[in-house]
Amino acid sequence: MPVPEVATRLAPLTTLRLGGPARTVVAAPSAEAVVEAVRAADTSREPLLLLGGGSNVVIADEGWKGTVVRIASTGRAVEHGENGSVVLTVEAGEDWDGVVAACVADGLGGLECLSGIPGRTGATPVQNVGAYGVEIAELLVDVDLYDRGAGIVREHVPAEELGLGYRTSALKGRDDAIVLRVRLTLSTDATSAPIRYPELARALDVEPGSRVPAAAAREAVLELRRGKGMVLDATDHDTWSAGSFFTNPVVPEAEAPEGAPRWPAGPGLVKVPAAWLIEHSGFRRGHPGPGGRVALSDKHVLALTNRGDGTTADLLALASDVRRGVQERFGIELVPEPVLVGCRI
Repeated sequence: MPVPEVATRLAPLTTLRLGGPARTVVAAPSAEAVVEAVRAADTSREPLLLLGGGSNVVIADEGWKGTVVRIASTGRAVEHGENGSVVLTVEAGEDWDGVVAACVADGLGGLECLSGIPGRTGATPVQNVGAYGVEIAELLVDVDLYDRGAGIVREHVPAEELGLGYRTSALKGRDDAIVLRVRLTLSTDATSAPIRYPELARALDVEPGSRVPAAAAREAVLELRRGKGMVLDATDHDTWSAGSFFTNPVVPEAEAPEGAPRWPAGPGLVKVPAAWLIEHSGFRRGHPGPGGRVALSDKHVLALTNRGDGTTADLLALASDVRRGVQERFGIELVPEPVLVGCRI
């Protein structure tokens, strides 16, 4: 059963600590409670916002004039698969890094490069979360969804039907299909996925393509993320962010800026680091936004941070300045990675 919450301020429920109030906030501690809360809102024609860990969302200062359902379902189960693999079923409200940590501790490999990413498990296929050369699309078997239009739960929807792409899916930007749980295939040899990302390979002192103990890969990833302010710390304003604010743009190879790092992204296409574009457009770490209330992280230019007393309007003004600067310098338009709720840049 959904549980009404007394506090309706949304800022404390997001990693940016930004966002105005909601009319109503309810916690849904199970998949059944999620469905019940959503059906109740739909029946009353109440505007509905789903919120997990609040790590990949920017909410307007005006807040949300409706109901917020906070997905808080928990639970994990393991079934043995084929060729020494297992299928891990995880409820949508499980803390993602907690899931990764538990898998590594249990000798399960595959998720370790996705360590330290904040948020809830149900958001991972929506965003096709990825980091350090691994993304959810490689591990996802299927999901259970609540289809709001049909009013039914759809079980075991195959990953192939979700339109998974670079930091996106057919679910992103939609509110008619709600992830209730996910299933992932993992190895049982306590060994990492192949280390593809050059920075991580250097940190581990191995050749790209090598496999290492999953625990070693996790610790190296966490250390790299801490150095970029990408591991949550309530006392460190550099982590008061939505993570990487812009995706790495994919452009025709002939249009990639001279000197920019690049990775293959399909026939004739390359992916260029948004951080490189931002830095080479004149924005440095710590670059301030309006009144210094928001700023680029002191550790990584790709994170836009709340310095403690910022507003969503401040953050979006800074994001607009950065995007405009890159557009003017390189002719490339950066695309925001977080979901923008009631606001835009």
